[in-house]
Amino acid sequence: MQTYQGIIVDAISRRKFKGEIAVENGKIISIEEKEHDIEQYILPGLVDAHVHIESSMTVPSVFARMAVARGTVSVVSDPHEIANVMGEEGIDYMLEDARKVPLKIFFGVPSCVPATPFESAGAVLDAEAVDRLLEREDLHYLSEMMNFPGVVLEFPDVIAKLESAKKYGKNIDGHAPGLRGADLQKYVSAGISTDHESFAYEEAVEKIKLGMKILIREGSSARNFETLYKLIDEYTESVMLCTDDSHPDTLIYEGHIDKLIRRGQEKGLDIYNLIKTAVINPVEHYGLNVGLLRKGDPADFIIVDDLKSFNVLKTFIDGNCIYDDGKVLFSVDKAPAKNVFNRSKISIDDVKLALPASENNGGQMKKIRVIVAQDGELVTGQELAIPKLENGNLVSDPERDILKMVVLSRYADDPVQIGFIKNIGLKKGAIASSIAHDSHNIIAVGATDEDIVEAVNRLVENQGGIVVGTKENLIDLPLEVSGLMSTLDGKEVAARYEQLNEEAKKLGTSLMSPFMTLSFMSLLVIPELKLGDKGLFDVTKFEFVELFVRE
Repeated sequence: MQTYQGIIVDAISRRKFKGEIAVENGKIISIEEKEHDIEQYILPGLVDAHVHIESSMTVPSVFARMAVARGTVSVVSDPHEIANVMGEEGIDYMLEDARKVPLKIFFGVPSCVPATPFESAGAVLDAEAVDRLLEREDLHYLSEMMNFPGVVLEFPDVIAKLESAKKYGKNIDGHAPGLRGADLQKYVSAGISTDHESFAYEEAVEKIKLGMKILIREGSSARNFETLYKLIDEYTESVMLCTDDSHPDTLIYEGHIDKLIRRGQEKGLDIYNLIKTAVINPVEHYGLNVGLLRKGDPADFIIVDDLKSFNVLKTFIDGNCIYDDGKVLFSVDKAPAKNVFNRSKISIDDVKLALPASENNGGQMKKIRVIVAQDGELVTGQELAIPKLENGNLVSDPERDILKMVVLSRYADDPVQIGFIKNIGLKKGAIASSIAHDSHNIIAVGATDEDIVEAVNRLVENQGGIVVGTKENLIDLPLEVSGLMSTLDGKEVAARYEQLNEEAKKLGTSLMSPFMTLSFMSLLVIPELKLGDKGLFDVTKFEFVELFVRE
């Protein structure tokens, strides 16, 4: 038996007291009030209610080492990203690697592979496959139903997946950015219980009043805490915390769910409400085998220096200390590399876009649709602009910050799709990535066609990853697992990624997280205008649109 003394924070009874916890065989066998001089605090371990581990750019066993150092004992994870590349084989890869570590990772069944039928993906999980996966005991819920139009319009394949989840008694996660009114009511009535995409306070409240749980997301790019934090005190029972997509530098240097505990207290939020949303609500909602600091529970808890600074000193899972004073106390063998990448290099002719004669209306050129990126948001706007021409070809215009963007399939040598985007901010060079939600094709933005081609071709050489620089000087981060994750240590990946970010900013971008923002510019289920590997897509209309505007 092991005993631990400190100021015990009981979020269920909403009280703090000096006491002692006794642990035996991985369980808490007693919690008693006891006088002592120890000023450290003992709390239940933190839970991320929705995360794509792939976005950490590390495999689960490496992600776990970063997470436990921040007091996280469990995550609810959607293996949607790797499933879009590798299908069921990718899901099994994540499960197998996760079994190597003590972090309690609860995976769901991806509901939207591919996210839409309007892009090329590496796999398809149809209703039959989803039903088969939901039957498994090691897959715990139906992951975010991104195809909210399919729910509202009652697409048979979508409804069949929802019915399978109900059949097996498993929760259904939602994904409905901006959905309001009658369509939202229909979406919720289909049995969808959560949403992590609310970007307006009023939107979140409407969803809560319809019975949904709102997950306040604070990732590397999409950051909604500042807008939604008041919900934690106002609707405590209906709120959870999540990161969704966090890159390794964010996890290591900023933190995980622990940073939201700190920020919440800076906002004056009740500490017990914060712990309830960060631990109790996700454990109860998903039925997780994670301890809540009660007698008989698994001994999953953390020790912090004080509640304000919330520096994690020790992390325990099932009674074992797995993080202590800056050191992670478990290691794993390096994971194997697996990938699907079938793309050849491209040439300058592939990214050239000649002005069609029909678009030069008597010397008055027609306008083009331009994607407008928003820093810290996954949603985009759109505006119309007259394109820049050189030798009869449409090119990037760094002076107006209207840059050429290309998306091309990683699964076949299909034609390159070309669009234009504002607010990336590059003055020279290019950025490119094989992390392009959700089908993870190749996406690139650059100041010149030459820079774009060189960046894309370096990606092809590496079979995936991230590239930044000018055509004369490129730096990269290869991602050998499905073009999404590295098997290197998290600190190595974070350092390299930080270097890439710094290089992008030297080239002119002012985006907080340029590669994360870029990765969502081909996500055809988040409004308003996006570019996929089959063309320019208006998410609001849910249809392809022409680059040139017909007036």
